[in-house]
Amino acid sequence: MNAQDKAFVKLVWDYYAKHKRSLPWRDKNITNNFSLYPIVVSEIMLQQTQVNRVVKKYADFLKQFPTWGVLAQAPLADVLVAWQGLGYNRRAKYLHDIAKN
Repeated sequence: MNAQDKAFVKLVWDYYAKHKRSLPWRDKNITNNFSLYPIVVSEIMLQQTQVNRVVKKYADFLKQFPTWGVLAQAPLADVLVAWQGLGYNRRAKYLHDIAKN
């Protein structure tokens, strides 16, 4: 990495350190581990959805479906009900499909 790249990386990290938001998917107290599952859930929820809407739904979704296995066993209808308010319900279906595979 050249000096210009290093300066840019430092600028981005400094901005993040000063302006970062406290978000539940960054809080290990919500997920209680470093599993990829809650990260995938947050990433799919955040696609084309305002962050404040995801913040309201994320913890409840993880409480109802805490693991891939629980999500896989859940009826799709239950997943869609939990997803309400996030829009683009196909994302919930795709997440459910991922869990089943």
